[in-house]
Amino acid sequence: MTARLGRPHSTKLAIIDPRGQAVQGYAIMKHPFRRFLFLAAGAAAVTAAAVSLFAASDAWSQLTRTVKIIVPFPPGGGGDVVARIVAQQIGDMKGPTMVVEDQPGAGTVIATQNVVRSTPDGATLLFNNNSVVVVPQLRKLDYDPLSDLAPICDVASTPAVLVVNSVSPYRTLDDFLAAARARPDDITVGGATGTVLDVGFEMLQRAANVRMTYVNYQGTNQAVNAVLGEHIVAALVDYPATAGQLQAGTLRALAIGSSRRIDWLPDVPTVAESGLKDYELDIWYGAFAPAKTPPEIVSQLADWFAKAVQAPQTKARLVTQGVNAVGQCGAPFAAYLRKQFDVYGRVIREANLKIE
Repeated sequence: MTARLGRPHSTKLAIIDPRGQAVQGYAIMKHPFRRFLFLAAGAAAVTAAAVSLFAASDAWSQLTRTVKIIVPFPPGGGGDVVARIVAQQIGDMKGPTMVVEDQPGAGTVIATQNVVRSTPDGATLLFNNNSVVVVPQLRKLDYDPLSDLAPICDVASTPAVLVVNSVSPYRTLDDFLAAARARPDDITVGGATGTVLDVGFEMLQRAANVRMTYVNYQGTNQAVNAVLGEHIVAALVDYPATAGQLQAGTLRALAIGSSRRIDWLPDVPTVAESGLKDYELDIWYGAFAPAKTPPEIVSQLADWFAKAVQAPQTKARLVTQGVNAVGQCGAPFAAYLRKQFDVYGRVIREANLKIE
């Protein structure tokens, strides 16, 4: 067939149905060659849309399989318990099966590196706390938490608490700080190495203008045990690590780091109430994916985490662990991370804090 390139009888754009007929309300292009070009362009557009649709469907299908949540803390710790509570709820809501795997070691670095290097398909997630933006500023690492991880949700939080043995002579934070001022460096405070508690201790010293000795332990449970054994004077740890001993009366809480009092310790003042107005230290737990995970997958994961956290049964289970549900996801969580990174980074640089 020969196509002649004369003047077309109609220049009005036509919409063609699958039978080659003009859709009602539109004139058909009568010039055969231009009609051919129009149809070819339409076919290309349909093909591109189909490819895009199939790509999105393939991305969504990634979440129909089992999702591994890597936790950089030992079994039974706060992060492990919170991750398992939320993972179970997501499964109960007909979301993907979430399998929690603990990978403690190197101050949360091993687990975080494994997730950063994993395939960005939504099948491997990280469940970390403040440490994710603290540790990379305490030591040189081969990843950047702000660019190598995609924030999903800030799931839950719990306050830091300063505790002493129940036989300690210190009954208030004022008593404790007065002793620290009278005997610089003599008061020993335990915490978990390579965590936000390192920074929290330095923040306390600066706010109170005192000098104490910080003793690093591999985990908060070890720090609590050292207080119980009277090997150190106090511990600055997350509330869940102390809940059982506080209820049993073997530990005494002097102050909590949150901005307001908590229901579990209604008679214990905040550090700010005790006179250090700018002090605030909460431990939060959040979920992350590798940075190049498709946005639609990150969004779907955020939706599942948010719904799971807000479920009444999840909130009830978290409360029994001394943890409050948060459920801040997406862009607000990313902005919060950046703010936390900057706040902690300033303290770390000014105090020249480092870990080997």
